[in-house]
Amino acid sequence: EDQSDEFKGNEGTLLPLWPFKSEKGKKFSVTAVVFNPIYDDMFAVAHGSYDFLKQSTGLVCIYSLKNPSFPEFTYTTDSGVMSLDFHPEHPYLIAVGFYDGAVAVYNLREKSNTPAYISSAKSGKHTDPVWQVYWQENDLDNQLNFFSISSDGRVTCWSLIKNELQGTDIILIRMQPDNDADSGVGMDLACGTCFDFHKSTDYLFLVGTEEGKIHKCSKHYSSQFLDTYDAHHMAVYAVRWNNFHPRVFASCSADWTVKIWDHNYSEPMFTFDLGSSVGDVVWSPYSATVFGAVTDDGQVHIFDLSQEKYEPLCQQSVVQKKKTKVNHLASTSIILLLLLGMTGANAMTLKLSPNLRKAVREKTYTKENEIAKMEKLLELVREPSTK
Repeated sequence: EDQSDEFKGNEGTLLPLWPFKSEKGKKFSVTAVVFNPIYDDMFAVAHGSYDFLKQSTGLVCIYSLKNPSFPEFTYTTDSGVMSLDFHPEHPYLIAVGFYDGAVAVYNLREKSNTPAYISSAKSGKHTDPVWQVYWQENDLDNQLNFFSISSDGRVTCWSLIKNELQGTDIILIRMQPDNDADSGVGMDLACGTCFDFHKSTDYLFLVGTEEGKIHKCSKHYSSQFLDTYDAHHMAVYAVRWNNFHPRVFASCSADWTVKIWDHNYSEPMFTFDLGSSVGDVVWSPYSATVFGAVTDDGQVHIFDLSQEKYEPLCQQSVVQKKKTKVNHLASTSIILLLLLGMTGANAMTLKLSPNLRKAVREKTYTKENEIAKMEKLLELVREPSTK
């Protein structure tokens, strides 16, 4: 523990614990990191490249916090891996999205380097990189299924049926025409970059695009959006629903900003300029008002809106080389750690100092308290005319 926190007021620090490296992954960048929802010490790291001219193979590494030296499993892929997600109930199943537009499912229980399921041109695979995959609850036929989003403008549901993946397009992300544009314009598909599904309302999800807009969508309406937010001036890299409050979500973008939204309002409740492109943002699993973000200049920012509405409690550089960017961030619910994914094939774990996890130490958090805490904040900043 960092004893100096006693003299810092509300500010805290991040303690680097272990780096995770793979010899096979040296030539790649980390393109995604995710913790296993059942086994808190297990996490997956995706290796690929964001550079269009440097595409080759890819790699998926499954690590345990108990063994930083070597990955427990490695899977070599024909295309760069851009996204992955563990199944919430079957921790041995991992969905993977590739740069070439394919998606696959690996079964950790099978001692095979090949995926148990993989999409093909026949099953309607994406034509552009798959930036995110996300498992869903079983469908009406009790089939396992997950969603994917790609630069080709499609959000697709993939069902695991017998030995194959069957894809169904849920929504096509169409560009929004300007008011003074021709009526024919606006039919082009926009590049999808990220999405997130509501924690309690099954049909509701958000989609971020390369043009900076965020669309609120429903699984039941494939032809139109429920709402569109003019969120950012550049590509949206992540959208995340709050883990406690049902109306709140966060977004981050290449335009240097993180924004906190109430989905019933068209303007953000909070905007934070972090001074560099923001690669990822995640909400805390134990507090409705705590979130973290990572930026291209190698810094991690930790905010707690209930303690400080305008400045981070912690802003810390976590890389030595200036060329190294921090791309991704993941948090685990039991062990109070952050997992970082960086260029240069590195992943790193960071421990939060006591000031950054007061709610956990004092055991003051319940779902009702956290919702009330966020609601009080929203009432302070909300204007009657902002809807």
